[in-house]
Amino acid sequence: MSGESLDKDRLIRDLRRQLAAAQSELRLTKRRAETRGALIDRLREVPRRQATAPAEVTSKLGRPSGLWHSPVLLGVVMTVMLAFAVDAGVGRYQAHLVKQQRQARLQLENTAMRSLYVELKRIVALADGKSFRMTLSLQNTNPEGPLYVMLNPVAVYVQSGVVWQQVPSRPADPAGAGVVTVAKDYSYDVLFTPDVANWAELMAGYMHIRIQDDLLVSQRAQPGDDVVERRTPFYVYLRPPGSVGAPPLFIPMPPH
Repeated sequence: MSGESLDKDRLIRDLRRQLAAAQSELRLTKRRAETRGALIDRLREVPRRQATAPAEVTSKLGRPSGLWHSPVLLGVVMTVMLAFAVDAGVGRYQAHLVKQQRQARLQLENTAMRSLYVELKRIVALADGKSFRMTLSLQNTNPEGPLYVMLNPVAVYVQSGVVWQQVPSRPADPAGAGVVTVAKDYSYDVLFTPDVANWAELMAGYMHIRIQDDLLVSQRAQPGDDVVERRTPFYVYLRPPGSVGAPPLFIPMPPH
């Protein structure tokens, strides 16, 4: 019995200690809750403050900056604006100038092609039995004035097989070469020797000849860039040198 009494006493003491600890923890929790509630009540009682910018910052933001009153800054801005204006003006002027030059060149090309008529007048055989003399004529129909024409060497070709073979040619009057003034009409002669062995006989008894007359045309006696090229080809059938037979000596053909 004494042993059982001791166990009961020990159990009762343990239960009391646990009860005391639980009561102590409960009081501590209650105290913490009361403290937290009081703190929350105090925070609720504090009036809310609106966030405002410092007076100094506000005054600076509301007051216009004096930076734009700086003479240096104004000078830089004016210089930049002036540079842009000058650049735009130069660009417009250059575009206008290019347009004028293009229009002038188109007008000159039209004049060189439509107002300058180039014609192969005749071809005659020379006494040596090898060479020929041809006469080319220029006619100016431009009502605005004379045309200034640079006479380049006239090239003469004879067809041999499927290729064109160039033959010797030269101005009949060397002094007539160079720039000539064509007010109305102008004629010049060219000598050539079609000495080709295997010439193509597209038409029985005739050689096939190509004559290339390249001219430089301007409306000014001292031209600058206002010069255009006028290329005029002629195609003829020509009786070979030394041949005998009924005329014609040559038969003009359209360009081909």
